[in-house]
Amino acid sequence: MSDVQVRAARPEDHARIVAVCDAWWGRPVAHILPRLFLDHFHRTSLVAEGGDALAGFLVGFHSPSEPATAYVHFAGVAPEHRRSGLARGLYRRFFDGARADGRTLVRAVTSPVNEGSIAFHRGIGFTVTGPHADHDGPGVDRMVFERPL
Repeated sequence: MSDVQVRAARPEDHARIVAVCDAWWGRPVAHILPRLFLDHFHRTSLVAEGGDALAGFLVGFHSPSEPATAYVHFAGVAPEHRRSGLARGLYRRFFDGARADGRTLVRAVTSPVNEGSIAFHRGIGFTVTGPHADHDGPGVDRMVFERPL
């Protein structure tokens, strides 16, 4: 991770992120990151760059409705940076910011088919439950992640 720089996201990062998501996941996923997340939550979101190239990102926010909770909406790492510690580093930095803001719990969700994400989140201390039927609407099941800070 030494050649990668991490910074707070900016609204204009949205286009760069959605341009790579489908390729990084190997399936259509860009639709789950509407621009509003970078417009309204860029201060709590992170972008990692290796030179001019996008190396990874974490889009998350501190819940305005649940004062103890922070939420990771979407995170990804470029295939060439996987297993480098970059994802753990992004989460660690997000955890530090959430903790500094008085948050005591981080939540996230994923699709039950995303076995890599489920394993990763377990590996960094999240409790994983599910699948929760119809979590995001009829027929949209999700695995739910929670991690105390």
